[in-house]
Amino acid sequence: MKILTQRQIQQKIKRLAIEILENHYDSPALILAGINNNGYGFAQLLHAQLQHLTSIPVTLTRIRLNPADPLSSDVQIDMPTEALNGKSVIIVDDVANTGRTIFYAFKPLHAVLPQKVEVAVLVDRKHKSFPIQVDYVGLSLATTLLDDIDVQIVNVAEQAVFLN
Repeated sequence: MKILTQRQIQQKIKRLAIEILENHYDSPALILAGINNNGYGFAQLLHAQLQHLTSIPVTLTRIRLNPADPLSSDVQIDMPTEALNGKSVIIVDDVANTGRTIFYAFKPLHAVLPQKVEVAVLVDRKHKSFPIQVDYVGLSLATTLLDDIDVQIVNVAEQAVFLN
């Protein structure tokens, strides 16, 4: 079942960008760190919207980790970690389920002292097993553990979110 159309996704991205700017109006710079493919794709969409709305420098980077086994390899970020010092960092993912992937995405930030760290997701589910609070949410859903959220925003003809 389709729960978000492309138009609705675009509306949510615009609203999230405005919320981010409301909380960072005095920040000298922002860093959007998208997790893997869909998180990075969502971060790219947020980045494009933020570029239209502000003159604050917004840097886009990717965090790479194995969500199925986050301890199997190092969590990597595609920019020097020193560049995160004193900056506002927003970790971006498409869906927050248990919070495990987002929890491990924080690992590169442990070596530096950012000004602020927040989390933005397109869809937030209420099944947290890890101490993760999502600051910016496109859609909040109460689902069963058996439900699957399929976010299609990268390399598709039409963006959509499905509940399977």
